[in-house]
Amino acid sequence: MLLPIKTNATYQDLYNIPENMIGEIIDGELYAMPRPSPKHSNAASIIEAEIVFPYRLGRGGPGGWIILVEPEIKFSEAKSDTVVPDLAGWKKERMPELPETNWFSVPPDWLCEVLSPTTKRHDRKKKMPNYAKFGVQHVWLIEPIAKTLEVFRLESEKWLLLEFFSDDDKVRAEPFQEIEIDLKNLWE
Repeated sequence: MLLPIKTNATYQDLYNIPENMIGEIIDGELYAMPRPSPKHSNAASIIEAEIVFPYRLGRGGPGGWIILVEPEIKFSEAKSDTVVPDLAGWKKERMPELPETNWFSVPPDWLCEVLSPTTKRHDRKKKMPNYAKFGVQHVWLIEPIAKTLEVFRLESEKWLLLEFFSDDDKVRAEPFQEIEIDLKNLWE
């Protein structure tokens, strides 16, 4: 389990995190995580590849989205709430162009976290409530070791588990239900 390395953290504290770590601030607490493992990176890369062409580029899908890998999202100036999810997506109608800053202030419409033994409790207990608080509408949790995908939608400020997929399931899931994703590709 990750423990905060500092309380009452500010955005400036993120600059003191070693370059080989990812820093996040949630409710004023600073966390530092190691870079992802190869299995983690592979799962994130495959999901990104499956979604980018139809949703970002409009090839074989509706387009209309901005999908990014490890964007820095600054939810709150007051508490310096800053997270770095594995993947994030915004509908272009909500964020028609990329910001000039190094971070995003518009909450994403969709987030994907790839869970590791080190981060899964942190992602579920700290980040998921934070995502709900700031109005993220959809979250996918991928666990490469267990070979699972959980699909959540925000309903009345609470997470509703819509679907649970595993192993070599074929997936059509909100908000990208127009395409089919073969989960077995994430585990190879």
